[in-house]
Amino acid sequence: MASKTPKSRNALGRGLGALLEDSSTNAAESLNKNPVGSMNEIQLDQIQVNPYQPRTHFDRQALEELAESIKVQGIIQPITVRKLSDNEFQLISGERRFQASKIAGIEKIPAYVRTADDQQMLEMALIENIQRENLNAMEIALSYQRLLEECDLKQDQLGERVGKNRTTVNNYLRLLRLPPDIQAGIRDKKISMGHARAIVNVDDIDKQLHIYKKIVDEELSVRKVEQLVRDLMSGDSDKSGKEKKGSTQHRNYEVQQVQQKLSSHFGTRVGLRADSQFRGEIKIPFVSTEDLNRILEIINM
Repeated sequence: MASKTPKSRNALGRGLGALLEDSSTNAAESLNKNPVGSMNEIQLDQIQVNPYQPRTHFDRQALEELAESIKVQGIIQPITVRKLSDNEFQLISGERRFQASKIAGIEKIPAYVRTADDQQMLEMALIENIQRENLNAMEIALSYQRLLEECDLKQDQLGERVGKNRTTVNNYLRLLRLPPDIQAGIRDKKISMGHARAIVNVDDIDKQLHIYKKIVDEELSVRKVEQLVRDLMSGDSDKSGKEKKGSTQHRNYEVQQVQQKLSSHFGTRVGLRADSQFRGEIKIPFVSTEDLNRILEIINM
């Protein structure tokens, strides 16, 4: 677990670009070989893999294709490492290039040498990977969670780091509330992020799994799943005696739309009740002090 010391907070506040451009003023002057802040050709066997790597799956075929490209074209974009000693380095970013170079049989690889403590390294690795478009939604969600918990970031700080608004960040974090089977389906691209956003509005896990199976078996579109969720929620209201016909059904549909938007915004299942005059109440549940503080941050309290 990366340490959370006040000393590293100033560096964390500047984003990935600033971290990667850190000067080497704190590096020992005696390290003349592969100086910090420079680009060097480094032996592959001197580089350790990144223990904070957020990517959990590397496609073997894609790595082999990259290896063939490296044999012909070489490494176009250097990797980034931090210096541990004269002949020992640790990977910060560029693990696909690193692994593909090993497959290609290359002995040396161009690398930028940076200085970073464990917490800075974690943040750099996570953000560098998040900004790549080929991460799946679950990897992004888990990376967001790690940035919040292990790098001690608030949601607005996280949004600034990754260039996303708070609603988008919340939508990813909400995926972590889904049961493991559905999370695996998102990871394996059996369902899309849009499908998952609709499912997460359903409270009951059994119903979530039923919808997930229906999506996979019948190849339902996101629009059809959203309608399926609305119908399911409406049916539940009928059973509890809270749903009426005619104009009341239309009003409840509008209330459900607002409820879904609120749930997405706050990253939790928001309760919304309204009468025929649109008088009612909003309930925002929380499960811990940290969750309450997160909600209070969203409403700027």
